[in-house]
Amino acid sequence: MKVTESSSHYENLEKMGVAELLLNINAEDHKVAPAVKEKIPAIAALVDQIVPRMAEGGRLFYIGAGTSGRLGILDASECPPTYGVPHDWVIGLIAGGDAAIRKAVENAEDDPEMAWKDIQSYGFSELDTVIGIAASGSTPYVIGGVKMAREKGLLTGCITCNPESPLAKAVEYPIEVVVGPEFVTGSTRMKSGTAQKLVLNMISTTVMIKLGRVKGNKMVDMQLSNAKLVDRGTKMIMEATGLDYQTSNELLLTQGSVRQATEYYYKNKP
Repeated sequence: MKVTESSSHYENLEKMGVAELLLNINAEDHKVAPAVKEKIPAIAALVDQIVPRMAEGGRLFYIGAGTSGRLGILDASECPPTYGVPHDWVIGLIAGGDAAIRKAVENAEDDPEMAWKDIQSYGFSELDTVIGIAASGSTPYVIGGVKMAREKGLLTGCITCNPESPLAKAVEYPIEVVVGPEFVTGSTRMKSGTAQKLVLNMISTTVMIKLGRVKGNKMVDMQLSNAKLVDRGTKMIMEATGLDYQTSNELLLTQGSVRQATEYYYKNKP
């Protein structure tokens, strides 16, 4: 039996009080980060391959179904506002298309050919990377996608929560984070989903840092899409230049980003 489908360590959940349920869920959640830590060498191996490809113009695709697909889309969609990169640098694809982000699309994950069709709609290059995300490691949509991507010369990796899965065997750089049975048997949106989210955070953040999208520890290329971010950027410029708030704010709004504003300041400093 798959680890992700094995029976919960807890019985009679409906008889537990609210506090007991929450404590037990939290106890299971504490097992996730150590399981991810064990896989840092595997994560690093994949990131080391992604960075030079993206530096030469390659893109990063995430493919998944259900929760796994939604997590990939979430990570991909946050890269442009956080790092100021184009929307086609990191692309999240979900079985069933965008409609499946909010509502399950029946049988969408069972088509092994659809993921590659979805990728092809963006065009592809041997510099691109495809990461399949599937807690079970057996989703046909994901396995079919990475197999075809690998056949076409793209770099392939995966994030799964079962050991020795068909998905892991289909890619060059598997990441298998085994977190054990879910609190509610088979509900992989819980610990497995948390593990996948942590790994995705690690991959995209490390890639963006190595591609030069962070300076020091600051998101110097972030999009100024709301007042909070404009205020944050203004204070970054104040810290970097010693200018007052109003001057820093004007410089930011004129130049369009923290990076451009600070570079402009030091280039034109009296």
